[in-house]
Amino acid sequence: MPRLAAHSPEMTEPRSPIDAPPEEVQTSQNSNNIVPEIPLEIISEEEMGIIEAAFAATRSLVKSPLRVSSSPAHFQNKVRSIQSITLLSKRSLSSCSSQSDSLVVDVEDSGSLMSSQKRNRVVASLLSRYRRKRGLAVTDITATEWCEKKMEYTLLCGKPEKTKAMEAGSSRHEELEEEVIKRVRVHVDSAEDVWALKFLNFIVGANQLLFDGLTRELPLVGFAEGVWMVGVIDEIRMPEGQSDAYPMLVDTKTRAKATLPPEPQRRNGRLQLMCYKHLWDSLVADDFPSRQFFEFFSLNPNHILSAEIRERTAKCGFAAETLTDMLRYSRNTWCMLPPAHEQLLLRYEFQVDQSLLGEDRFEYDLNWVKGQIKCSLEVWRGEREASYTPEDERWKCCSCKFASECPASNSCSPRRKDTEG
Repeated sequence: MPRLAAHSPEMTEPRSPIDAPPEEVQTSQNSNNIVPEIPLEIISEEEMGIIEAAFAATRSLVKSPLRVSSSPAHFQNKVRSIQSITLLSKRSLSSCSSQSDSLVVDVEDSGSLMSSQKRNRVVASLLSRYRRKRGLAVTDITATEWCEKKMEYTLLCGKPEKTKAMEAGSSRHEELEEEVIKRVRVHVDSAEDVWALKFLNFIVGANQLLFDGLTRELPLVGFAEGVWMVGVIDEIRMPEGQSDAYPMLVDTKTRAKATLPPEPQRRNGRLQLMCYKHLWDSLVADDFPSRQFFEFFSLNPNHILSAEIRERTAKCGFAAETLTDMLRYSRNTWCMLPPAHEQLLLRYEFQVDQSLLGEDRFEYDLNWVKGQIKCSLEVWRGEREASYTPEDERWKCCSCKFASECPASNSCSPRRKDTEG
């Protein structure tokens, strides 16, 4: 079944949002852009000096982004710069008000993390800096659960280069997708076109699930715990021989070693699937605030879609002229779908021969997943400082590219280095 992929020389969409730069999507239809009303705030000369100092301290990061392969001295200078950016607000964990949506940037005279000199602060949260108008990805939540500091370093310094194990995992997912989906490249001219394709792919995938009992790489968007979240489900199956069956969500993980991963890695995989079910269930319950969706992503609901997209929708059996039309057809589709099965499935394959190492079937825990999302949002909103990984899990540091400059990596145990794949 054909699935559409957005293509434009002026617009790209990263597969993994954690790797995406903070810039907004650029379009070629500048004449249709609506300039938002920008609130103004009068600040003092002293405050302006603080802001200028912050920009000066971070300018080298913008001009010369961190590379993992850089020299040790270069790496150390960059990490010292990002180490001066820390969250100091120790508010209540239950507080989720917008007033606390801030990350405090400390500009230290010496540039040292442990300096006791007086610090100046500039407010800007990770959420507003890196996920403004694009939404928080499920992979952002799982990256935060794995190690909050690594997630923070990745945003501030840039993504480390892919390992062979990571590349092999990506290739395997492409193979699984091609078994049931045929990709078709479609030219897009606007952010509205991109979202129209997401909705169209959801409709196509949902119909494939209902008629064939299987679909893969299904895009999701939903409003959960006060934030917009996006994700792509690896696989959805309809159980065989059951008339009132609920679709089962499946995720396949590849392993560079012929062993099952340790419990923290399995926990992270469970969190990912539970987040997908959380989004899926909210959609099929029609818990989707349309007006907030258009406002948050700065989309024009009456924008006329490109001719190619309108032609594609007509071939699929419905005529969509605007993004509002696409959203209406999507809503009609997800309202016909049942909630996802309470049981979720993680599969582990050996990368060498794609043999099955094992399966992890587990029950959905709504309270647990909501708690994990809220805990991650405390960091993204700037309500508390990003924490280092717990001491009993610091074997994770052995495979972390930031370990050489991270204070928590001193307790790394080489014998527990088992996180590849």
